[in-house]
Amino acid sequence: MSTTRILVLSASQILPVIPRDTVLVDHALVIRDGIIQTLLPREEALAQYPDAEHLHREGHALIPGLVNVHTHSGMSLLRGLGSDRPLMDWLKRYIWPAEGRLLSPEFVRAGTRLSVAEMLRGGTTCFSDMYLFVDDAARVVDETGIRAALGLTVFDFPTPWAQTADEYFQRGAEVVENWQHHDRIHYTVAPHAPYTVGDESLQRVAERARELAVPIHMHVHETAGEIADAERDHGERPLARLARLGLLDQPFIAVHMTQVSAQDRDLLQGRPVSVAHCPESNLKLASGFCPVAELLDAGVTVGLGTDGTASNNDLDMIGEMRTAALLAKGISGNASALPATAALEMATLGSARALGLADRIGSLEPGKQADVVSIDLRAIELQPMHEPAAQIVYAATREAVTDVHVAGRPLLRDRELLTLDLDELQAEAREWGARVLEIQRELAA
Repeated sequence: MSTTRILVLSASQILPVIPRDTVLVDHALVIRDGIIQTLLPREEALAQYPDAEHLHREGHALIPGLVNVHTHSGMSLLRGLGSDRPLMDWLKRYIWPAEGRLLSPEFVRAGTRLSVAEMLRGGTTCFSDMYLFVDDAARVVDETGIRAALGLTVFDFPTPWAQTADEYFQRGAEVVENWQHHDRIHYTVAPHAPYTVGDESLQRVAERARELAVPIHMHVHETAGEIADAERDHGERPLARLARLGLLDQPFIAVHMTQVSAQDRDLLQGRPVSVAHCPESNLKLASGFCPVAELLDAGVTVGLGTDGTASNNDLDMIGEMRTAALLAKGISGNASALPATAALEMATLGSARALGLADRIGSLEPGKQADVVSIDLRAIELQPMHEPAAQIVYAATREAVTDVHVAGRPLLRDRELLTLDLDELQAEAREWGARVLEIQRELAA
């Protein structure tokens, strides 16, 4: 017979995200079997639950786990490869040739382990993935304790994972069958991009997403070149094509969206479409600027993502919040655009809403999963502490993350990973890194 486990997790401050702009001083989360039971003043919680395990973090803030709404976790072994080149040149000359030689279940498991370690150390408790050999990524999620929305990826050309559109759909069905009862593994249906997936496959994607009741997750309007090519080849912008095919009439995550016209905004409004904002990847690839402030003003849900380390080159969601907030101000000419509390909400509840998981994660509310991050705010670089959200977004770094819980389970304690071995990860990364460099030398010869 199982024993109920109660954890009282307290800190000097709690930023629950809901209610907005709330800071609870010297409060505690009462967590029962991985679910947030209540939020109380710390002394009251200890009095009500005297036999509970108690973890207090003085000088820290508790925030909801960060939710990375778009990444490619298996690609971390290609970190920085072909840097400082535009998107299609980078893909065709560096990424796709390397993947053609290296992609395998072992490659994806090693890359995903490396990514999960980095994400946990940076306060990310859930990530939305788009890559291949999805079953192997699921194994890493299961083993490490993190939460993930795994993309059931679709291309209309062969890769080492699948050769035909039919095979991609079959591989995705196998993943769902293998992991359908896992409480930390969720799904999206993930056609790569409008220029790599044709109309027939996109219509099948819409049907499959409806069957599974999950969002569609797709790169859309990433570059000006993509728009020009689509207008030349299809006579319409990619978003209009997706709307015509019915994909925007159901939950849809449009990744990047750096090219947004008035017509595009009209298509987004009133539809269940969210935007995955990846500011640092967009900047590094010179892809353009997502008009986040305009989208939020139009009522569009916006979540925050890093993209993969091959194009970022990190999975640092705290750094991504800072970049997103500053970029929104610079683009709009409005210093009040995307304030710190809104950036924090985008990186937590906004991403959770995009993934259809806002009833489970994204804020510290009773009934939700206890995905919680503790951030040390005692460093001299963060003093004095006037507004904790502003200090987290504009001044803190991911090194301030000390503790991470997912569903109440500790995965990071005092900066130490509890489900992954750093020495093993470093050795594995060096081995794969040597293989990547060898392939690059052969391709350049």
